[in-house]
Amino acid sequence: MTTVALFGAGGSMGTRVVRALKNDPDYRLLCVEPSEAGQARLHEAGVASVSGEQAAREADVVILAVPDVLVGRIAGEIVPTLRSGALVMCLDPAAPHAGRLPAREDISYFVTHPAHPPVFNDETDPEARRDFFGSGKAKQAIVCALMQGLEEDYKRGEKITSRIFSPILRSHRVTVEQMAMLEPALSETVAATCLTVIREAMDEAVRRGVPAEAARDFLMGHINIELAIVFNEIDWQFSAGAKKAIEEAKKKMFRPDWKDVFEPESIRESVATITGGKAA
Repeated sequence: MTTVALFGAGGSMGTRVVRALKNDPDYRLLCVEPSEAGQARLHEAGVASVSGEQAAREADVVILAVPDVLVGRIAGEIVPTLRSGALVMCLDPAAPHAGRLPAREDISYFVTHPAHPPVFNDETDPEARRDFFGSGKAKQAIVCALMQGLEEDYKRGEKITSRIFSPILRSHRVTVEQMAMLEPALSETVAATCLTVIREAMDEAVRRGVPAEAARDFLMGHINIELAIVFNEIDWQFSAGAKKAIEEAKKKMFRPDWKDVFEPESIRESVATITGGKAA
């Protein structure tokens, strides 16, 4: 049986780990949660919190389910006390990529993150179709990276990740640098920003007199078909007029060098901001 120390057990991600592993016979779960609100959530789940010292001392695997800005401080406190051969898992690439994990050659660092259920899927259950985050109903992909350690450590980390984010659609092995390109650069810096602008555009159409329900229905339908076209879900193309509109609009709405957000220095600055420090 593998002893897993879960730091931040009462948070949003931590409670998900608790639900996935607390009754799994392959794992002994030690939950660490200092806040009263978090401890109350653990109590509702039928789990007690232990001290961080005990958890770190007994752990085979440590999962840091804490906010990005706290990963460096907490890792700095517990990593020196871990037994040799321990595996430390981070559930987001920001802190590892920003250099917030302390150096220690005799332990392993594994980084992972869920992709969330895809827009295009084959889910038939109504609850699964409304499972946008991937809370155990809908299938989702995961990305995993072995920052340092042996190949068996990657397999250990991937196995635990698959339990946490089950059901799994696909598991992709990437580097920490590639994962940082996926988040924050691709999913947040680019995609979330563009989608926020789309919402603002809908609101502007409403402000200019389009009925709100009509604007939303029209936009949601067009987003659906446009995603299908752009991502090759259907064998179709935009009309000549739409292609011209896209070509002209990109000149007005985007800087020619917008892809610089994927440059290593830009990503380093982004993750430094996320983790509350300067770029390493």
